[in-house]
Amino acid sequence: MKPSINPFAVPQEFIVGVDPATAPEGEGWWFGFCGSRMLVTVKENENGRPGEPKEVGIPRGTSLEQWGIKVIRSQYLGTLSNIPCYGVELPADLDLAPGLELHPLRGLYGQIHDTFFAIAGRATQLVEWDRTHQYCGCCATPMAQSLKERVKHCPQCGLRQYPRLSPAVIMLVSRGSEVLLARAPRFRAGMYSVLAGFVEPGESLEETVAREVREEVGVEIKDIRYFGSQPWPFPNSLMIGFTARYASGDIVMDPVEIEAADWFTKESLPPVPGKLSIARKLIDWFVESN
Repeated sequence: MKPSINPFAVPQEFIVGVDPATAPEGEGWWFGFCGSRMLVTVKENENGRPGEPKEVGIPRGTSLEQWGIKVIRSQYLGTLSNIPCYGVELPADLDLAPGLELHPLRGLYGQIHDTFFAIAGRATQLVEWDRTHQYCGCCATPMAQSLKERVKHCPQCGLRQYPRLSPAVIMLVSRGSEVLLARAPRFRAGMYSVLAGFVEPGESLEETVAREVREEVGVEIKDIRYFGSQPWPFPNSLMIGFTARYASGDIVMDPVEIEAADWFTKESLPPVPGKLSIARKLIDWFVESN
């Protein structure tokens, strides 16, 4: 039984797949989820020094049954250097064998290879989509899943359900050598970030950027420019990043969404998000540009 390999020595080539019948034979990578927690292998660090963090990996084998785990349902994800990858839903009353643990996915960033983390982000969204779309939302008939594309269809009324994706914008607003940062009540103590919000029906991305800034801090902006994007599987967002310049207005905070907001120079930045997020990439870009 192979519980894992070095979590950082992972080839980069991932090819999306849908039909499990096309999966290569042999061992696979298993991205198992119990709610928002992911199944990982753990072992003591090779140097054996007390207090050293454990080495975390992804279970690899012919099935999870070799660890005594019965899967509720699974989604074939594709191949990582010709090794099949599966996203699986695990039972709530999971009895874990020694060497296995459940960890919140977000906390695994930096502990496993970036390729594994990206596949895990895909897996958790597809597992949740599978779990919550067992029946047709129109006529309650059990749904059937296509083997040609990632979609479920109702054999009774024909309704089609694709995996849910929620587009959201995230934007850095600058004013000369200053950047607008704010903190929401849900943030950890002291942390500030750039503004963000979900796209509403009928809006363009640029309209969402302007509306969210106006609603959250009362400021008007101009020169909206695309920056980049990032899948954000918490739970199913696609974060689309923009930069913009201050046009007019004083900061007037939305009392529900924002508890503090201000302009900061790169020398006076408060604590900001970690390197996992596109928010940090936007802030790092601002610092490097000023």
